[in-house]
Amino acid sequence: MKYFENKYTRFQEKKKNIIQAVATLATNANLKGFFEGRIYTGKTKVACVPGLNCYSCPGAVGSCPIGSLQAVIGSKKFSISYYVFGIMILIGALFGRLVCGLLCPFGFIQDLLYKIPTPKFKVPDKVDRGLRYLKFGILLVFVILLPMFLTNAFGLGAPYFCKLICPAGTLGGALPLLAKNEGLRATIGFLFFWKLSLLVVILGLSIFTYRPFCKYICPLGAFYSFFNKIGFYKMEFLPDKCVNCGLCEKSCKMDIDVRANPNSLECIRCGACTAACRHDALIMSYAGLGKKKEVKSCSGNCRGCANVE
Repeated sequence: MKYFENKYTRFQEKKKNIIQAVATLATNANLKGFFEGRIYTGKTKVACVPGLNCYSCPGAVGSCPIGSLQAVIGSKKFSISYYVFGIMILIGALFGRLVCGLLCPFGFIQDLLYKIPTPKFKVPDKVDRGLRYLKFGILLVFVILLPMFLTNAFGLGAPYFCKLICPAGTLGGALPLLAKNEGLRATIGFLFFWKLSLLVVILGLSIFTYRPFCKYICPLGAFYSFFNKIGFYKMEFLPDKCVNCGLCEKSCKMDIDVRANPNSLECIRCGACTAACRHDALIMSYAGLGKKKEVKSCSGNCRGCANVE
C-alpha cells in the first residue's frame, strides 16, 4: 500500500514533523528528569497538555488529560472534574483532532516508525470500519464509566485506561523510570509485561500500517474527534474547483473520503490532502476564515498534477 506523494505533500510532511518535534520537546521539557529518573512535580503539572503524554514521564511538564479525567471524574469535589473536562472541551473546540496530527508525542512516534522503509499494508475495509469504533468504546468504558463508578473513599477513581492499556504511559513513563530506579524494578509483575506486550505490538504495527493506535485505540483522539464537525478548526471542500483527480483521497493516510466528509471524525488535520490538491478545492478554515492557497503546477488535468515531482 503506497499513498500518493509529490513535492508539495513531502514539504507538508516536513513542516508537520518539525511542529511535532517542537511540541514533543515542549511537552517533555524537563530533560534532566530522564537522567535522574524522577517525575517532575513543578507548578506547571497542574495544567493538562493537549496530547497524550504520561504524567509519570520524567520529562513531562504537564498532566495527561486522559489520566487527569480518569482520576477526578468520580470525585466528590466536582469542581476539579469540571476543570479537567472544561480544559479538554476548550482544546477540542479550538483545535479538534489537529492535536492528534501535530501536537501529540505518541502520534509523532508512530509517524517516525511509519517512515522506516518496509512494505506497508492497509487493514481490509470491513475490519477497519469495525475497529474504528473501538476507541469510542475504550473512551466510554475505561475513561468514563469505570473511574466514575468504581471510586475509593475519597471519590477518586483509578485510571483504568492508564493501568491496563496505555502504551504511551509504558513508553514514556514506566520504561524510563524503571531504567533509573532499581527499587522499582523489583515491583515488576504481570501487569507491566501485559502493557509492555501491547506497546511492542502497537509500535511494531506502526512500522507497517499508519497510526494504528490513533485509528483504533486512543480515547483522547475519540474525544477530540467530536469537535471536528463543531469546533473552530474545519476543512472545507469546494466542489466547483474539484477536477475529480482523487489525489486528496490517495494522499490521506487516515483513509478518509475527503471530499464526501472533509470533517470526518477520523481526520487528524495533517494537511496531506490540501497539499496534494493543486486546484484549491480543499481549504482549511478557522472560525469561518478560510485559508486560500495559490494553485501551482497545474496543467488543468489530473494526470499533470499526478506527475508533479
